[in-house]
Amino acid sequence: MASSPTPSSQPTPVSSDSRTRADALREALATRVVVADGAMGTMLQAQDPTLDDFQQLEGCNEILNVTRPDIVRSVHEEYFAVGVDCVETNTFGANFAALSEYDIADRNFELSEAGVRIAREVADEFTASTGQQRWVLGSMGPGTKLPTLGHAPYTVLRDAYQTNAEGMIAGGADALLVETTQDLLQTKAAILGARRALDATGANLPLICSVTVETTGTMLLGSEIGAALTALEPLGIDMIGLNCATGPAEMSEHLRYLARHSRIPLSCMPNAGLPVLGKDGAHYPLSASELADAQESFVRDYGLSLVGGCCGTTPEHLRQVVERVRGVETAPRDPRPEPGAASLYQTVPFRQDTSYLAIGERTNANGSKKFREAMLEGRWDDCVEMARDQIREGAHMLDLCVDYVGRDGVADMEELAGRFATASTLPIVLDSTEVPVIQAGLEKLGGRAVINSVNYEDGDGPESRFAKVTALAKEHGAALIALTIDEEGQARTPEHKVAIAERLIADLTGNWGIQESDLLIDTLTFTICTGQEESRGDGIATIEAIRELKKR
Repeated sequence: MASSPTPSSQPTPVSSDSRTRADALREALATRVVVADGAMGTMLQAQDPTLDDFQQLEGCNEILNVTRPDIVRSVHEEYFAVGVDCVETNTFGANFAALSEYDIADRNFELSEAGVRIAREVADEFTASTGQQRWVLGSMGPGTKLPTLGHAPYTVLRDAYQTNAEGMIAGGADALLVETTQDLLQTKAAILGARRALDATGANLPLICSVTVETTGTMLLGSEIGAALTALEPLGIDMIGLNCATGPAEMSEHLRYLARHSRIPLSCMPNAGLPVLGKDGAHYPLSASELADAQESFVRDYGLSLVGGCCGTTPEHLRQVVERVRGVETAPRDPRPEPGAASLYQTVPFRQDTSYLAIGERTNANGSKKFREAMLEGRWDDCVEMARDQIREGAHMLDLCVDYVGRDGVADMEELAGRFATASTLPIVLDSTEVPVIQAGLEKLGGRAVINSVNYEDGDGPESRFAKVTALAKEHGAALIALTIDEEGQARTPEHKVAIAERLIADLTGNWGIQESDLLIDTLTFTICTGQEESRGDGIATIEAIRELKKR
């Protein structure tokens, strides 16, 4: 095997085991620019695989991992030979949704593992021959199903992505890359499936997410980049970025937003421009030097940690990117996160510039007779219209509560959260006393929800409602409303309210890893117009508790 140019920046020492390799990759991403490869599909097609190579499943590139590993290997070799640090595996479609189109979904694990093993072998060979570490990114593509639109159940996709990721871990991946995502609910299914695989196997690999923003300025289903960041960053990913759909020029403003607001490192893998239709079909017009210009600029301006290419990019594109970004000093980043929630479409900050945060309560079966009757009669369109009324009237988030004695709350939540997911431009507050109902809502919403609520009424042990709801919030990246109620009941004095609030904040941040800025503390009050002497001072106590907490 021919020796290759030096990778993109200072060489990373060779690591022999998967855990050490993953740690070395994390360190490299934190200290320099790491360069990934370019297009895979066009490189494979250029070698004219036959229908027999595809086992009569034409277009299923992942089959080549077992029928023609030599073709797949040659692509990885071409990219490593021009100096890239890492390659993506030929597993973009090795997932339930894509493989189901060929009726081979049961080969998910097999094709995932096989694709990674090929890349692992090549990476190890180049590592040995150059003395510099090369890495393998396990590619997890979006498939063909959009769960937000009901194409497939969220749980089916999540569990299949877990199998997908377990195959990649078994094959020797150094990181998992959830890429080219177009539906935030599908993105969550892939990320949480990958995270479950990491937990199940004990692997500690970086988890990278790359979304696709169309020429319209949003993802396929209308999600702005802010909604994507708000929804995905709390899921515990190690990096977020953009790939596919457009060239670098169209990505610039979205990268600017991420650079300004993301707490985590950034990546960018653009197409070689927008495709142009010519007499010989579509081609990508961006030259290698133009891609290198763009990536160098992005590194300098936005502090990118991982760069590469997508459709239309070739080894020559990446050779020039490697040369251009080698040793480039990345822009220092001082991100200003905006804590908030998100619908499928947009992010809504918790702190409003000119208003208090208004949560619409009319879609609450306990608080609205009109909504409750519509829900009980199955008039779902009327329920949605009540949500839209509150949007028009200026609410910032919508409370959704379906709790009603004798009803199947899970079924009602699935129905309404599924409808609100696409009908509401505002984030949803999932309001229920039942853990399965909250879970049902979370599994229907691609955006970032707020859960109402947690408290210490039955303690904080592993079987408490507090622990179960908080675990759901942590897994799904939801924000939390936390009530000043403990084992003694609802706090009545300012001192007791503050003490419980501080206990909640310390517990949720210290033991559960939830950001303090993602907690909404409700100091509560009883109705103060009952005429009962003992409740006369409750309103004042609540105000005093709020005032004291704001000082801390």
